[in-house]
Order: sequence, then C-alpha cells, then structure tokens
Amino acid sequence: MSQNKLGIWMLTALVVGNMVGSGIFMLPRTLAEAASPLGVLLAWGFTGCGVLFLALVFGNLAVRKPELSGGPQIYAKELFPKGSKSSVLSGFMSSWGYWIGNFAGNAAVITTLISYLTTFFPILQSKYVLFESGSFKLYLGNAVAFIVSTVILWGIHFFTLRGIESAGKLNFIATAAKVTGFFLFIVIALFAFEKSNLLPFYEPRYDSAGNTLGVFQQVNNAALSTLWAFIGVESAVVFAGRAKKQSDIKKATVLGLTIALLIYAGITVLVMGILPSSELIQSEKPLVDATEAVLGPVGAYLISGLGIICLLGSTIGWILLSAEVPFQAARQGLFIPAFKKENKNGMPSFSLYLTNGLTQIFLFSTISHSISGAFDFVIYIATLAFLVPYLISTVYQLKLVLTGETYLYRKERWWDGVIATLATIYSLWLIYAGTADLQTFIFGVILLTSGILFYPLLKDKNLRKRKQKSTVA
Repeated sequence: MSQNKLGIWMLTALVVGNMVGSGIFMLPRTLAEAASPLGVLLAWGFTGCGVLFLALVFGNLAVRKPELSGGPQIYAKELFPKGSKSSVLSGFMSSWGYWIGNFAGNAAVITTLISYLTTFFPILQSKYVLFESGSFKLYLGNAVAFIVSTVILWGIHFFTLRGIESAGKLNFIATAAKVTGFFLFIVIALFAFEKSNLLPFYEPRYDSAGNTLGVFQQVNNAALSTLWAFIGVESAVVFAGRAKKQSDIKKATVLGLTIALLIYAGITVLVMGILPSSELIQSEKPLVDATEAVLGPVGAYLISGLGIICLLGSTIGWILLSAEVPFQAARQGLFIPAFKKENKNGMPSFSLYLTNGLTQIFLFSTISHSISGAFDFVIYIATLAFLVPYLISTVYQLKLVLTGETYLYRKERWWDGVIATLATIYSLWLIYAGTADLQTFIFGVILLTSGILFYPLLKDKNLRKRKQKSTVA
C-alpha cells in the first residue's frame, strides 16, 4: 500500500527543496541593502515566527481534514456552504491562481539554473548572431539556453511520469546534496568571519527619495525580502494525498521550515561577516564573492556547482507540485475533470503534460533580450497566487476553531485558535505589504480573475452531472 507513497524524509526534502532555491544566492545582498545587521536579524526572527504559525496551520489542517489534499487553495471551497455556487467558484478561482503562479515560477527557476551553467559552459553567453530580423537578433547563447532549458524541463517531465516515489528519491538526493553543501559553506565561512564587518550593528538606511528608514521600517522592508525564501513551505500539504501517514505532513512542514531557516539565516549573517557592507551591497553574486574571499578563484566553480544542484532539486519539486495542484483540485470537483487522468504509475499525466507545456511557453523568454523583464513579470503574478491561499488556510482554521468541528477538547481548540489568529494577522500583513506596489496589485488581480474565462467549462460539467443524477433518481 505504501508503494509510490512519500515518507517523512521525502516530504521534508520537498519542503526544503522548494524553499531553498535561487533566492538564497542573492538574498544576502538584498537584505544588506534593505537593513542594517540588526534589522536583518529582526526580520529573520519576525518572518520565521510568522511562517512557523502558517506551517502549524498547514500541518494541523492536513491532520484534521486529510480528505482535503492538494494545497492551501483547496480550503477556499470549505469557507462556503457545501455544494453551493460560491463554494465551487471560490475553490476554482483559488486553485487557478495558485496553479498559474506555480508553473510560471518553474520557468524562472529553470532559467536561473541555466545562468549557473554559464560558469562551466560559456557558449550559453555567446553573442554570435544566428538570425536577424529588424531589431530582433537571435544570439547563439540564447538559442543554446533555450534548447538546454527545454531538455531539462522535459527530461524531468518524463522521469516524473515513472512514479512519485522515483521523482521523490531524486529530489531527496538533490536536496540532501545542497543542504550538505550549504552547511559546509557555513562551516568554512566561520573561519573567515569578521565581526567588524557587522559594525555598526545598527545604522539608518535610506529610500529612493532619500528619506531615513528607522529600525522598524528596515525590518518591514527586509521581512518582505525574506518572505520569498519561505514560498514553498506548503509543499508537504500539497502532497498530503500521497503521504504514507497524514501525521508526517505536519512533522515534515515544521522540520523543513526549521532546516531552511537555519540555512538562510546562517548564510546571510556569515556573508555579511565576510564581505564589508559597502562591498556586499554592490555585489551581483554575493555567495560567489564570499566563497572566493575564503577559497580563492576555485570558489566560483564550487558555488556555481552547488547552485546547479540546488536549482535542479527545486525544479523537480516545483514541477511535481505544479502538476499536483490541478490534479487534486479536479478530484475535489474544483477543476476540469480531464486533470484527474493518471498513468499506470499513478502520476497525473494530463496535468503534467499541460502544466509543462505552459511552462515551455514561458521558456521562450530565453531567446529574447528581456529575460530579466520576464522574471519581473513572474514575480508580479506569483505574489497573490501564493499569499491569498495562505490567508484562506488561516481563515479556514479559524472557522474550525469557532465551530468546534473536529475538536473534542477545549484546550486543543483554544491553542489552535491562538495560532490561527496570529497566522491570519501575519497573512493579512503579507498581502498588504506585498501588494502595496500598484503594478503588483494589478497583475495579481488579472491573475485571479483570468480564470473566469475557463470557469464555464467546469460549471457546465457539474451541471451535466447533476442532471444525470436527477435522471437516474
């Protein structure tokens, strides 16, 4: 019965693998620019506590509502009366937005992986013109990058079709390798750590208008940056339906969060202690520069190799997660039934093909001149795609606490109520702060409302089912 099921260590690897991705390589610079060392440490503490509340909510819901598998967006339908139009529509729209945010992000991870391959294969940066039409020029490097990224995408695709256990093992190996690599980096960096680089421990930062940013404003800005380090904390919840034991979901989520937090916070502080603040803020590759400062030129190759392993593991995890989201939504009656199709190995074949086909479209950005623009677009559309389901989960947990559903003891209910309340407050702050930029907000609204164009397909299918049932009756 446990064949093609995920145990606690594979679930933990999915959480860590999806959280510790490309962001770790630029985060030290981003945080040093946003805040002083004091602000950075406070931001890690604030974000760590907030995401811990979310992790506890995810784990608790996975145990109390094991039938609702597929991710935090699934809980949207449970906020309304069962079977109502509002229930189906909210579940569909939430799943739709979350799904798009996932497969769009896949393209960003794969393209970032290509950038790390350039250290070993300079041809990926070749400016030799293969084709020219008007203002458009197709460079050899861009063409090769597109081919390589396509091979990576579909290579992982066909491997995952062999079964969740095989893909989970490969992801576990990649995650174990990168966790080991990052901890070795931490150990090596300790020998080059200079406390003087963290001084002054607190100093003001300035915004684009030249206004002084105090410690609380610094923490606010830095906490928004650290947030993206924790996107993926819900990964074990998405695969709840494929877990060997439901109790492993909560353990894997909290354990994965703890490992990721130690890696992120440890590396950030150590890099700040290796590179002077003025140098770190100007660095385009902080981890590479820090490693070179310790090990010399060979450090660039070592950290690039670690980056490739890191991003490969993230790619596997996110491809699995992206296909699982619509598959589980379809099983809940919230997505078009075709997404329920599985192959002989129990993998969501239709969902995998369509999800990766759409990811391929995003990969066409690698043949243009505006890859950075494509990354910005992905970040914009992913903002609400992740933050709204997080809020939905906390609100649903509050609903269970208030109604007493699944609870036998008052003490458990009271404790979960406190956790859910704190998680809800944190989620509201994330949405408020993360969408303060008008462009982000507009892209987010477009993302969430675009599903309306496809909702009639689900609506018509459900209507036909109800008619068939009434006819049989």
